[in-house]
Amino acid sequence: MELRIEGMTCGGCAKSVTKAIQSVDPDARIETNPAARTVKVETSASQSDLQQVLEEAGYPAHVTEGV
Repeated sequence: MELRIEGMTCGGCAKSVTKAIQSVDPDARIETNPAARTVKVETSASQSDLQQVLEEAGYPAHVTEGV
């Protein structure tokens, strides 16, 4: 799935987003793009779990594709 994360603007943000996603699925495949403010995720975690953990980390996310 692809998520849009408006608050992810730099490499440090991307690391925080990656760490948050890995907290719910350590085996997730994650591709961040801070310039586009998107992250592509292949995960066994649910969409709602990802959105919740990202919200808690301060990076609210909206699904753009792959729902």
